[in-house]
Amino acid sequence: MFSICGLPQLIKTWKTKRVDDLSALFLWLWFWGEIFTLIYIVIGDIALANYHIPLYVNYAINILIVFYLLYAKYTYKIEVIAQKQ
Repeated sequence: MFSICGLPQLIKTWKTKRVDDLSALFLWLWFWGEIFTLIYIVIGDIALANYHIPLYVNYAINILIVFYLLYAKYTYKIEVIAQKQ
């Protein structure tokens, strides 16, 4: 469930092309939290020679979701400004 919890926001953002209510700080903290947690898990798994593939998939999906939302936050904002002018 954690790997898809950002999916509803991604779908809404994709359909509406609106990101006004998304906090850039939240998105950046979420992004770096996912990156650092994935690195922590991979390093631990390498040290113990025990690999948790489902966790890798979970964090990879979340990183893709938050990456799209960050992209949308900056891209759609620019498009809205250009349309107003």
